[in-house]
Amino acid sequence: MCGIVGYIGKRDAYDVLIQGLHRLEYRGYDSAGIALGRADGSMSVYKSRGKVADLEASVAGKDIEGTIGIAHTRWATHGEPNDVNAHPHVSQSKAIALVHNGTIENYAVLKKAIEQHGYKFVSETDTDVLVQLIDYVKQTNGCTLFDAVKEALRQVEGAYAIAVMEKGKPDMLVAARKSSPLVIGIGKGETFIASDATPIVGYTDKVVYLKDNEIALVKRGRTVEIESLTDGSPSKLDIKTLRMSVEQLKKGGYDTFMLKEIFEQPETLTDCIRGRITDDCRRIVLSGVIENKERFVHANRIVIVACGTSWHAALIGKRVIQEMCGISVEVEYASEFRYSSPFITKDDVVIAISQSGETADTLAAIQLARSKGAFVYGICNVVGASIPRSTDSGTYIHVGPEIGVASTKAFTGQVTVLTLLALCVGQMRGTVEEATVERIAQELKNMPIYIKEVLRLDDQIKNLSKIYTYARNFLYLGRGYNYPTALEGALKLKEISYIHAEGYPAAEMKHGPIALVDSEMPTVVIAPTDSLYDKIISNVRQVKARGGTVVAIITKGNDAIKEIADHCLEVPDVPECLTPLVVSVPLQLLAYYIAINKDRNVDQPRNLAKSVTVE
Repeated sequence: MCGIVGYIGKRDAYDVLIQGLHRLEYRGYDSAGIALGRADGSMSVYKSRGKVADLEASVAGKDIEGTIGIAHTRWATHGEPNDVNAHPHVSQSKAIALVHNGTIENYAVLKKAIEQHGYKFVSETDTDVLVQLIDYVKQTNGCTLFDAVKEALRQVEGAYAIAVMEKGKPDMLVAARKSSPLVIGIGKGETFIASDATPIVGYTDKVVYLKDNEIALVKRGRTVEIESLTDGSPSKLDIKTLRMSVEQLKKGGYDTFMLKEIFEQPETLTDCIRGRITDDCRRIVLSGVIENKERFVHANRIVIVACGTSWHAALIGKRVIQEMCGISVEVEYASEFRYSSPFITKDDVVIAISQSGETADTLAAIQLARSKGAFVYGICNVVGASIPRSTDSGTYIHVGPEIGVASTKAFTGQVTVLTLLALCVGQMRGTVEEATVERIAQELKNMPIYIKEVLRLDDQIKNLSKIYTYARNFLYLGRGYNYPTALEGALKLKEISYIHAEGYPAAEMKHGPIALVDSEMPTVVIAPTDSLYDKIISNVRQVKARGGTVVAIITKGNDAIKEIADHCLEVPDVPECLTPLVVSVPLQLLAYYIAINKDRNVDQPRNLAKSVTVE
């Protein structure tokens, strides 16, 4: 959660920082703040509850000069969202300003110790404790800010990404990270700091990803110096090239990022598949799998760890991997995995899925799996994120930046990669027929065409949504491959419309949830023509018999269910394992338009942030 931006160079820092905060606002939007340093050594701090636009309004007419600064947009963890708890936090001496992502777990102990030395705290945050600790160390030891930050962080337990500046030092910033992402952009005579690469795009394509337990000294006009916080040894400046454009970070004529990302899916799936289906659809090429063939071929089992939407993709992945590879697959919530005393061995393959590549719970699950000797494979969207660097190997989904908090194109990208992985491993293990590989691979290549066809339902779904805008509860039902899709459809509605919704395996409805069915509770039924079609028709009849209203997503040309359901949305006929890709799109659009009708902020729904970097 939360977003950090820092800048030192020749430009007006305020303009760079504010633009960066807008680009990072998907990471948190409870409050925002900025600290600016001037050539004369003075420092000003401005903070405001609410969105970045509220900060801009509060700063209007004030002195915003300076070519160095740090800024922050917050997702509250300690203390309610208000002006006082907003970052940057300033030391009691008024000399040090700090912005922070993460959680200082031992802040209460540190706070009590610092209070004994006369320090007082004005906020409820753990960050306030950290900035006072740095100030205390600096004053007590008479050291530089860089050394004070190093010493203070040695006393800290928890996760952090920080950027620090000092009054009277207009040519220096300090940055450090542990279990929370931080990237440094290297420009011509200027340097940028950010919690991800989006604020840096357009200024430079050269970046350095700080590793865990590293600290950076950023000086005006000087090469960035990076050290290990563990032993003080210098780190090599490993400069990477960004593959991201400013255009990808714009709405491109759409009203919202979420709608843009829904409609981008034909293109993003093309990018996801490109180069991975070869030899006239007879061969699947995932280099991360092929280079580790022995681990997959001889795996005892596969365990997939993920959270939220990625967990739903994992459930679909479980089914397709078991079907194609003949290997046992388990799916675990990453947040529960490390607390469940998991039995993991060196013969297991653990697959970790995360859009951002920074999900704290998933990173912790990776660390646990590796400590037990398992081979860990990452599926991620953001190049250079923590999870790709923490795993043994992996695959990027390549769907481009996903700004909307509610995931859409990343979900279909994850399902696509999991299907490719199942086909690739199945070929290596000899457990899937070549004809099956060719058929599914060809249909995957056709998927962008099918998704474009589904997107033509836009107007129909927009009109349909008006009927259900005022519902208080929804039930989503699916079977087989589409039980997880039902879960994902319900999650999308909850996330952005704030309507209570639950997804269930359709057959489980009669074991409890059917008690909720009445004329005021719509049921969305995912009913493509597959091996369980007859079964789900029976489930639809059970809902209708209780006076329920049914919206059915069906295979085009299937008239049987039209006679029962109140509304039908038709999708193309695809192989059973690929049905989640075509049915998820109308579910995304239905949730989107219901939320829009309720005047919700679909890109920044309340209480949520895009990158969940705290436990």
